[in-house]
Amino acid sequence: MQVQSVPLSSVTIGPRSWRDGTVRSILRAQRLVGQTRAGRSENCSRSRSCSAGASFIPKRAVCTSGTTQDKIPEGDAECGESRDCVSKNKMSRPQTTGGVFPSGSHRTPVALFPPTSLREQCAEVSVAVAGEYMRRVREVEGQLHRQAGRVTTEGIRLERERGHLERTLRSVRTALTINSRSSDRRTMRPSTAETERDGADYLLLCERRELAELKQDLEGALRNALTQLQALGERSRQLLDLASERARVLELVPHSGSAGGHGTAPQTFAKAGPVSPFTPECKRILESSTLTVNQSQLLRENIRQMLTSAIARQNAAHRTVNDGLVKKIAETVGLQQNLTVMSAATRQAMFRKQREINCIRHSHDRAQGPEYSGDILSREKLNRPLVQVYQRHPGTQLLEAAHLVQGSAVLRQCLTSSEDELARLQHTSLQLLDDLQGKRAAAQVDASVVRMRRQQVDKRAVPCFLQQGACRRQLPLSSIE
Repeated sequence: MQVQSVPLSSVTIGPRSWRDGTVRSILRAQRLVGQTRAGRSENCSRSRSCSAGASFIPKRAVCTSGTTQDKIPEGDAECGESRDCVSKNKMSRPQTTGGVFPSGSHRTPVALFPPTSLREQCAEVSVAVAGEYMRRVREVEGQLHRQAGRVTTEGIRLERERGHLERTLRSVRTALTINSRSSDRRTMRPSTAETERDGADYLLLCERRELAELKQDLEGALRNALTQLQALGERSRQLLDLASERARVLELVPHSGSAGGHGTAPQTFAKAGPVSPFTPECKRILESSTLTVNQSQLLRENIRQMLTSAIARQNAAHRTVNDGLVKKIAETVGLQQNLTVMSAATRQAMFRKQREINCIRHSHDRAQGPEYSGDILSREKLNRPLVQVYQRHPGTQLLEAAHLVQGSAVLRQCLTSSEDELARLQHTSLQLLDDLQGKRAAAQVDASVVRMRRQQVDKRAVPCFLQQGACRRQLPLSSIE
């Protein structure tokens, strides 16, 4: 029902003061009626009450103090709000979530009281805020779990590289033991001349230095790998602890709305706040874990390159020493063959010299004549009649006696020198035999060293793909010399 004011000019009865007071009362009542909007139609009030759930702050005219005119909007002049519509709205729950009065606003509300669905609207707003917070926390938790998975995967890969590193280091230590055994066995050569240091000993020394350097480098890399594994484990533990702490508010969030599901791209939170789902601690741990993963990847690449280089250097050193020992064996066998030939030639010379000495001794004995004077023939005596008759004149001395003396002295001298030569030949033959025996024993020792080195080197101690990578980048044989 619309309220209309009565024209005041039609009333002229009564005193002026009484009339003015009444007019003021009527205008005051009219102003209050306009402010409360009690004269609106029922249809407009119903539409206003239905839309009141959307916003509690509709447009309203501002009334200036001290004036008698009200500024009412055009829509408000056409329809008003009735209490009957409000009572009807009590029976039905509003369909849309309403808003609360904005804090700090100087605008007065339309109605003098909040709607009946205020508690439900506040609860729904709280549920929406909590749900949004939980979804964002689930996104942060999903990102933490994904980062923890990447850290764990990187730890598994680094652990695999650490295993390869330990196997290679074990192979280097075995090679050092083989090198020590090879050096010890080479000291078992029988002859004194064979125990002197040669080229094979120098190669063994170079191999020992190379293996010691490789061992030191691999041990340093192993320490770095263990330190990095501890750092990855610490980062994974921190990420999981922080994810579990973030998950304390996710008990009522359905898994269908999870941000960490499969096929969801990871979200990057640029802004971190102490009370926001993405806290500064989450940001710090994510950044530190990313840095740790990058460091681990770089360390794995360095370890792989170091392993490939170490295997190539170890194989080159081992092959160089084996080739040197084989060359030494070949040289020893060649000397052994020459010694055998020379020993046979010396023994043949000894036999010839012995026959020559026998001939000289026989000639010397024949030149000395018989041992008894009774065995001297008459034609051999120096006092035979023909010699005595020839020597009656001066200057007719025969040189037979002088020639016999000189011939005996020459034969004695030849006999002495031949015996000395025979003694030297015998001594040389003995030396050749000893040297031949030493060369044969030395060749056997070096051959046993080579067999030992080839048998005790376990190729399975190093992974096949590392050996293949090392074969593609073989070092020259002279690189360790």
